[in-house]
Amino acid sequence: MLINSPVDEVKKRENSLKIINSILKKYGREDLYDLTGLGGGFKLNKEDMDLLETYAGPAVFEDQLQDAGKKHLGGEKILAFNRTTAGILATILALVKPGDEVIHYLPKLPSHPSIPRSTELVGASYKEFDNIDEFKVQDNTSLVIITGSTMDHDIIKEEEFFKIIDISKSKNIPVFVDDASGARLRTTLYNQPKAIDMGADIAITSTDKLMNGPRAGLMAGKGEIIDLIKSKAHQFGLEAQASTVVGIIRAIESFNGKKMLDAFSKKHEVYGALKKDFTNIKETPTGIMISAEDLAEELKQKGVKTEATPDDIACVFAVLILRNYHILTIPAVGMPGASATLRIDLASNDAERVEVDYIVKALVESFSHLKEIIDYRSACRTLLYENGLE
Repeated sequence: MLINSPVDEVKKRENSLKIINSILKKYGREDLYDLTGLGGGFKLNKEDMDLLETYAGPAVFEDQLQDAGKKHLGGEKILAFNRTTAGILATILALVKPGDEVIHYLPKLPSHPSIPRSTELVGASYKEFDNIDEFKVQDNTSLVIITGSTMDHDIIKEEEFFKIIDISKSKNIPVFVDDASGARLRTTLYNQPKAIDMGADIAITSTDKLMNGPRAGLMAGKGEIIDLIKSKAHQFGLEAQASTVVGIIRAIESFNGKKMLDAFSKKHEVYGALKKDFTNIKETPTGIMISAEDLAEELKQKGVKTEATPDDIACVFAVLILRNYHILTIPAVGMPGASATLRIDLASNDAERVEVDYIVKALVESFSHLKEIIDYRSACRTLLYENGLE
């Protein structure tokens, strides 16, 4: 294996950031194409900059956050976190005790690792389901979590969502929706209601996923539950600071679902162009993807034998695309535990600047390069960990 631990994942990410830095220094930002769908950013006004202080900022931005957050997610009260993961941790710390059970339903396994890891931290047990007929709660279940859209953009069915709400409510168990990208994918592309409007007690979204906000978490829900979670957030330093809060507000104000709808159409062109070279490629709501396992199968189908794991293969492929074509995808820079699925998200800001032919060329030629080097362990390790292109 090339990637053996979370530490290796961090080192791989650091190396990719060095490659990005080298590209920016040599060619400028216009020659980097971030197609992760996680571009984010801080679109602040001059007036905002003058209020980025410890107390003045929160005093001014809190009311704006409540108004903007309720518009985007619904709910009685809004809370901002420095990461969606931080919001998940604060929620589990607030609502789950040692010996309790957390039940999680998602459209397709596995869960984002922050959920089982947070559950383990409090000494609770954890179960996850992606088959609605198997879903059930126990007497010691203290929290039910629903994922609206998985890391690979599998979307929950509306009828399954409502069934879980009904089961949980019959047992007076609070329902928490991890709607990281789903708060926009479900509602804008699939016309589903907001999670709170579907009966959830609390919901959280990532403000850099399919919107131009900082890498942060925005939570909405019932006031008394939000207050409990807020107390935990402040105890452990998980809350968002003034610069992040105002970045979230401006992102919500500027959000327009048209870009997602345009990507929904453009993806067919990209998919059609790549299908002849990648038999296992799939469409997502706003682009295309190929999983680590399917990428390994592509190699096998083309007669390439390797001992590299699917995740190793996907990460090497992603770094080749970044280094040689300056296209950024999640496996190159993902946090530890992130999905190794390679996605091209056409709702990304930079997608407007890159032609379909260039995307196709980058993937086809990088795959050809991948076939040549994947069984040379030293070359792959150099690419992943030592190829910062200074």
